[in-house]
Amino acid sequence: MPKKPSGKLTGVIGEIPYRIALAGGWIDQPFVSRLNPTPPGSMVVIALQTTFWWMERAGMATGTRNVAMKLWNGRLPHRDPAALVEELYAEENKGKSEPSGSQDMIGLIYPGVNRLDYDFAHKGGIFPVHIESCNDPKVARWLEKVIHILPVAPRPEGYNPLGVKNLDRKWIQRLGQSGRDCYDAILARDVKALGASLNECMACWAALLPHTVRHPTITTDLVGIMRHYQSRYPGAMYSGCGGGYLYVVSEEPMPGAFNVNVRIAGKS
Repeated sequence: MPKKPSGKLTGVIGEIPYRIALAGGWIDQPFVSRLNPTPPGSMVVIALQTTFWWMERAGMATGTRNVAMKLWNGRLPHRDPAALVEELYAEENKGKSEPSGSQDMIGLIYPGVNRLDYDFAHKGGIFPVHIESCNDPKVARWLEKVIHILPVAPRPEGYNPLGVKNLDRKWIQRLGQSGRDCYDAILARDVKALGASLNECMACWAALLPHTVRHPTITTDLVGIMRHYQSRYPGAMYSGCGGGYLYVVSEEPMPGAFNVNVRIAGKS
């Protein structure tokens, strides 16, 4: 007889959490952080409860999550999170010429809102020199109200964001600062500052790695869609390179968007 459903979605998709990455992304890659004139540079990841299935190829660290699902049989082990990050990083990046950044692993494993500070002088920039975490329920509930998520399109097959690299040190410095500004804005619950940090991050992406939003394989007008929302709301950025979801910051409801449930320490 067929097995009865458990009644919980996690019985189908597993219990490994998801994460969203906000301002500062790419500073976790050593080829970027090694050129930062004022290290450490920062980025922000936010842990999410496993409440639904996210699109693949959309900047949600689903590839890393799939590896974690196999490695840990569908759920996070109750062990030191820093050790888990290194274990998962090693497993995913075996033999890869372009390894995934450790922010993917940290975002899935660490609860709450996390600022990851990267300095190339520390472990070659692979892992952060420091992680600053916030698990304040008030901050989490605020984020759930002001971050609105619009599905746009997964990145296309054959897409690679690294075809053009304009690794200007000033722009790398700005990228790392956008992550710090983002974290400070979240703790202050300042919607305008949060939006500004996302806009700044997207400007840095366009300057440093122009294929993040413009590429021959991308048929969706990612720039046009993003600019529309940036012009009408405090800020917007994509979940990942090549598309995925658009995160829009607003204190008002967003037509067609949905919100998320932030996973904080002590809560499932």
